[in-house]
Amino acid sequence: MKTLALKEAPRNAPDESRDWRRIAYLIHLSRALDRMEEERLVPEKKVLYQFSARGHDLAQILLGDRLTEATDAACGYYRSRPLLLSLGVPVADALGSGMGRAGGYSDGRDIGVVFNYPNPTGASALPMCGGVGAQYTPTAGWAQAIEYHRAELGDPAYRDAIAVVLGGDGSVASNGFWSALTIATTQALPMLLYIEDNGYGISVPSSFQTPGGNIAANLASWRGLKIFEGDGTEPSEAARLTDEAVAYVRANRGPALLRLTVPRLQGHSFQDTQTYKSETFVASEWARDPLPKLKAYLEPLLDAGEWDTIEARAQADAEAAREEAEARPVALPETVVRHVFAEPGEIQAQGGLHANGYRAPASSDQPKPQGQRINMVTAIRRTLEHEMAINDRVLLFGEDIGPKGGVHAVTLGLQEKFGERRVFDTSLSEEGIVGRAVGMALAGLMPVPEIQFRKYAEPATEQINDCGTMRWRTNNRFAAPMVLRVPGGYFKCGDPWHSQTNEVAFVHSPGWMVATPSNAEDAVGLLRTALRGNDPVIFFEHRAMLDHTWARRPYPGDNFALPFGKARITVAGDDLTIVTWGAMIHRCEEAAEGRSVDVIDLRTLMPWDRETVLDSVRRTHRCLIVHEDLQTAGFGAEIAAVVADQVFMDLDAPVSRLTMPDIPSPHNPVLMEWALPSVERIRAKIDELVSF
Repeated sequence: MKTLALKEAPRNAPDESRDWRRIAYLIHLSRALDRMEEERLVPEKKVLYQFSARGHDLAQILLGDRLTEATDAACGYYRSRPLLLSLGVPVADALGSGMGRAGGYSDGRDIGVVFNYPNPTGASALPMCGGVGAQYTPTAGWAQAIEYHRAELGDPAYRDAIAVVLGGDGSVASNGFWSALTIATTQALPMLLYIEDNGYGISVPSSFQTPGGNIAANLASWRGLKIFEGDGTEPSEAARLTDEAVAYVRANRGPALLRLTVPRLQGHSFQDTQTYKSETFVASEWARDPLPKLKAYLEPLLDAGEWDTIEARAQADAEAAREEAEARPVALPETVVRHVFAEPGEIQAQGGLHANGYRAPASSDQPKPQGQRINMVTAIRRTLEHEMAINDRVLLFGEDIGPKGGVHAVTLGLQEKFGERRVFDTSLSEEGIVGRAVGMALAGLMPVPEIQFRKYAEPATEQINDCGTMRWRTNNRFAAPMVLRVPGGYFKCGDPWHSQTNEVAFVHSPGWMVATPSNAEDAVGLLRTALRGNDPVIFFEHRAMLDHTWARRPYPGDNFALPFGKARITVAGDDLTIVTWGAMIHRCEEAAEGRSVDVIDLRTLMPWDRETVLDSVRRTHRCLIVHEDLQTAGFGAEIAAVVADQVFMDLDAPVSRLTMPDIPSPHNPVLMEWALPSVERIRAKIDELVSF
């Protein structure tokens, strides 16, 4: 397909830098796929979720046409299929994914409008999300990774790269939009925020999302942001604005916002009847349809009948894609449990160190103690420092972790040693912290974000979930390995905001490994494994253990690494098995003095070492689970259920749990200690079960 040559030079003629025949073909193809789904595949129940791009299509295709660098990346939303087509996604994948067939974006695991495309020949489409606004902060992370690759790693492939995020007018009210806007402008990142304003967020007009309904006007005075806006249905204007916006971001390596007004010529989804719109308004939308405008725009330049020929070819290709997609089988149901985590010998197509050829240095699970005992703070800092020294793709960031060294002093001195590009403070947005880490991981870095306290992770819940499910929902096409450091738990006193544990919530987020070290040696081994691994890891740092005398150990060496899912029996005995982790280990050990008890430190909760626990219970015939988290639906309930299910006939006493009551952590130290499992209460529970 050759670039369109001008027959003459009429006014407002399309510039020769675009292949207008391809653009015409792609908009016809997008329309053909929309029509096929609406008229056939949805009524036949072969497609269950359908979001028409009709009206948005021309502007998206013009944008995709300008994403020419292999290190460009775009992250769209559920109405972004035209962009995917312009990036070169196979048409059968674009259609077959909506039908839930094998192959395609997800092997039938995710709804077909949530796209991803690890493009082998050009710009990639980062994994989209089902949540409105969830696409913004990962794109900001990719933009920051561009700058890191270019300036810190000296990679020429990123010299002109940009990150582009697509969103509708409704999404500008989301936390993700504002967080990404803050990141991009304060850090001067090469990021284009591309807003397709169709006037409605489902049934709610744009004026409900932003005052006056025009986000570009409201951001006109936002410092560090270049604004472009205009009509996305006029081919000449939309092409010019897209060219200017993309060129600005490439040349200035700084952010821009492009707002294009477009009509939504179908409901929000196929099921949406648009009863909230008047007939007059719907007619005005159809009067702005970009397809006939494109035909008129190209008419002086196309041969007679060429427009119809292009349309016919697009329809034929859509029909061929339907036949290919329908011929694809449904994935074998038993395969749906695969790719929750990285599997040996199967590296994801994009994201993380391992997809970029990284091979972890040799390690050993046998410690080689060096020097005096150190606290957990020093152990974590020393491990981070060593891994950063041998791997320049490791970056640390969060609130107050730079010059201050973190509120727990874990990162003290690391910015001074490694510089502000590798150890940096962030804006006050947990969604932005985790979201940008996702984008960085997708770009081949190993981000180590910190959430200052466990409770503060709540605003990042959507990004945490989306990160964990990424490998599974893309069927191993993408993954975003990172180490998310989360301090929490009681410390001298408690309170509902700084002393929460709730590790079980992370365990219940598919795709995340969860480490809960109780001492300095285990913190070193588990953190090193996480930093060299190929899965996202929650690294829970218990505040009470960071400088606790009991938790101090000699530094176990720069090659010490512990496998996840391998517990340690810290005290051996015959009468009872105590299963615990984190800050409860030392209390259980003290309570076990003078008694014949196995104390098992799980060390990791995902995965957890079932076999060590079950083998111990088979021998002791009793099981007590102790944890700081609340009792109802705490992780101890999972352990109790497994023990009861697997070794019930070996038990001489009921499986028992000793936990916090179902209340937030009290602030006054007396109240807090009453609520926590104490040494006295643990000891009494041991005696009760042994004498049962």
